[in-house]
Amino acid sequence: MIQKELKKLVVYGAFLVIILTPMLGFRSTTFEPGRVLKILGIFMTILVLNIVVKFIRSQKKDDGRKKTPWTEVVRKRINRYPKVYTLGGLLALAFAFPMFADNYMIDVGITCLIYVCLGLGLNIVVGLCGLLDLGYIAFYAVGAYTYSLLNLTFGLSFWAALPLGIVLGMVVGCIIGYPTLKMRGDYLAIVTLGFGEIVRLVLNNWDSLTAGPNGLFGMKRPALYYPSFGEDGFTWVTYYLKSLPSLYYFILLIAILTIIGVRRLDNSRIGRAWIAIREDEVAAELSGVPTTWIKLLAYALGAGFASVAGAFFAAKLSYTNPNFFLFMESCIVLCIVVLGGVGSIPGIVVAAFVLIAAPEVFRGLENFRMLAFGGIMTTMMILKPEGLIPASRRRRELRADQEPPPKD
Repeated sequence: MIQKELKKLVVYGAFLVIILTPMLGFRSTTFEPGRVLKILGIFMTILVLNIVVKFIRSQKKDDGRKKTPWTEVVRKRINRYPKVYTLGGLLALAFAFPMFADNYMIDVGITCLIYVCLGLGLNIVVGLCGLLDLGYIAFYAVGAYTYSLLNLTFGLSFWAALPLGIVLGMVVGCIIGYPTLKMRGDYLAIVTLGFGEIVRLVLNNWDSLTAGPNGLFGMKRPALYYPSFGEDGFTWVTYYLKSLPSLYYFILLIAILTIIGVRRLDNSRIGRAWIAIREDEVAAELSGVPTTWIKLLAYALGAGFASVAGAFFAAKLSYTNPNFFLFMESCIVLCIVVLGGVGSIPGIVVAAFVLIAAPEVFRGLENFRMLAFGGIMTTMMILKPEGLIPASRRRRELRADQEPPPKD
């Protein structure tokens, strides 16, 4: 038995060395004693770690009782206190963040909040309605280009262009969603992926309207208007949000309103209809749920939230380019929804900060930071398949074997 386990450890260690060696920069085919010693050191380290893990697992005693995960313990302790205290502390921390952070950290915070809005919008489509959308970033692009074109061509301000961008994004969402109403699973994912790429290619090749790969630049920042009383009488003063702290507070307000909106939708009759479609579309339709219109509404509302984030993104940079809206961006937003917990609003907020801020934390590792980032992602999905902060329904589904039996 011991020999069999040792053989497994040696094979696993050798396999990991083969995978990790090119990532660590050993690309030369020449024989060098120093590099050979480094590879042997990596192999021995992996082997020792495997042995330690096996030893720890063998020392665990199975007394027939399931241990409560530490995340559940933390959740129960937090729930002991009123939610007002928890939310108040988080809001106070969010508002105080620019006071002790430098411009780089504030810019990362702004990016995280943008992805919070995108993740919550995709949560409506994927998390609540159960429709796998791989082209969601197209709605983000629609919002960005709508504001850019309206501001540069007609001189509309951010506030005047924002409603038009939301409406256009919802219309595009319905156009993309309507042909996919009868599709499910892999077919739905492929079609939405194709629509997302079509939107990006149109933006990249329509030179007369979007300036093609050069992009659009020179859009005005969002502005606030307040009254002023002077010698000339009553006038309105325009204050453009140019500094990073002012832009941070603005996107923080948008993110808070997005959270409130998605929360209200989740607890409404429409949210219950979305969940019914996600669980069993045939049963929901037989129960009287208008599945066609409800699914279109999910596409439209998700696209509307993405358009708001896109308009802010274009206004913040005063520049937009089709290369900002690649397929990988859709994958990142989908990873935020899955990692945070499908259908879980707090989980998506936490996952957005983890996925966007983690690569910046590991930036000092240079070539190894994405390796560390991928390792953390893989570990989290193995240990927490239901997400960081799963929704109550999702947690019950995936942890059914750990729930105590009902009492008679």
